Amino acid sequence: MIDTLKLVTMNFFSHIFTPLTRQQWLILGLAGFALLTPIAAASFGAANISFLDVLQVFINKLSHLFMADEAVSTSSMTERIVMELRLPRIILAFVAGAGLSLAGSVLQTVTRNPLADPYLFGISSGASFGAVVMLTLFTGSGLFGNAGTIANSGIFSGSGTFAGLLWFSLPFGAFIGASLSVLIVLALAGLGLKSQVERMLLSGVATSFMFSALTSLLLYFASPQATASVLFWSLGSFAKASWSLLVLPSLVVLLSFFIILGWKRQIMALQAGDETAHTLGVNVPKLRLNMLLLCSLITAILVATCGGIGFVGLMIPHTVRLLFPGRQPILLTALVGGLFMVWIDVLARCLLGNQELPVGIITAAIGSFFFLLILRRRKLSN
Repeated sequence: MIDTLKLVTMNFFSHIFTPLTRQQWLILGLAGFALLTPIAAASFGAANISFLDVLQVFINKLSHLFMADEAVSTSSMTERIVMELRLPRIILAFVAGAGLSLAGSVLQTVTRNPLADPYLFGISSGASFGAVVMLTLFTGSGLFGNAGTIANSGIFSGSGTFAGLLWFSLPFGAFIGASLSVLIVLALAGLGLKSQVERMLLSGVATSFMFSALTSLLLYFASPQATASVLFWSLGSFAKASWSLLVLPSLVVLLSFFIILGWKRQIMALQAGDETAHTLGVNVPKLRLNMLLLCSLITAILVATCGGIGFVGLMIPHTVRLLFPGRQPILLTALVGGLFMVWIDVLARCLLGNQELPVGIITAAIGSFFFLLILRRRKLSN
C-alpha cells in the first residue's frame, strides 16, 4: 500500500514538474514580452518619460477603476501624453501588425505560395489607389479641382461634414480598390482547381504596378501640398492614432481573426493541394474567393487608417513557422505581427533626432532582405 502511494505521488509530481519544451518556453517568453511591450514602448518618444513613470500611470488608471483612494498622484501632463498620444498609437500599431500578418498567412496558405503577401499580391496598391481617389475627391484637388488640399481635411486635421464623410469614404474607397485588385488577379489567373498559383502571383505583381502607376498619375495632377501629404501617408504612419480611430480597424481585425479561426481546417486543407482539399469536401474556388476578399477587407481598412505598410504579411508568417515548425498557430502569428509592428514604430520615432520616419520605409528595408533570403532558401532546397 505504501509503495503504491509512493508511486502515485512520484507520478503526480513528475507530471507537474515535467521540463518545458522549446516551443513552450517560446510561448511563455512571447507572453511576457507582450505584457512588457505596452509599458516599454510608451516610454519612448520626444517627451522624456521613464519606464517607471509609465508603469505608475497604468497603475493609477487601474486604481481609479477598482480602488479610487489608493491611486498615487502623477503629473497630469505625463498621464495625458501616455494615455492620449502614445497608448492609442501602440494599440493601432499592434492591430495593424496583427491584421497584416493574418492576411499574409492566409494568402500564403490559400495560394500555396510562400511569397504571397498583401503588398506583393496587389491588394495594398489597389487599396491605396482607392483611398487616394477618395482623398482627391473630398479635398477638391488634382484632377477634380483646386478647392483645397488634403492637409486641411479629413483624417489629417479638422472636423465636421467633410471629416465625417472622409472617415466613412476612405475605408470604403480602399476596400473597392482592393477588391478590384483581387478580381483582376482572379480574372488573369483563374479561380478553378486548374488555376496556376505562380500565374496568380505574377498577376498580383502586374496589378500592383498598374495601380501604383494610376496612383502616381493622380498625384502628378494634384497640388504640391496634397502630394506631400499623400506621399507621407502612403509610406505608412501611426502619427494620427487616436481612440476614435481605433474602433474600425480593431473591429475588422478581431472579426476577421475569428472568421479565419473558424475556417482554419478548410484553409489548412488547401496546403495539400486543390484536388486533395476538394476530395475532403472543401469548395476550393468559393473558399479561396472568400479568403481573398477577407484579406482585401483587412488590408483596405489598415491602408485607409495607417497608409501602405509592406512586407509584414510576408515576414511574420515565415518567422512564426521557423519558430514553431510543423504548426500553423494563428493566434501566435497575430501576436508576433503586432509586437513586431509596435517596435518598428518605436524605431521610426527614435531613429532620427528631430523627426519621424514612416514605418513603411523600415518594413520595406527589412522585408526586401527577407524576400531575398526566402528566394535563396528555395533555391537551395531545390
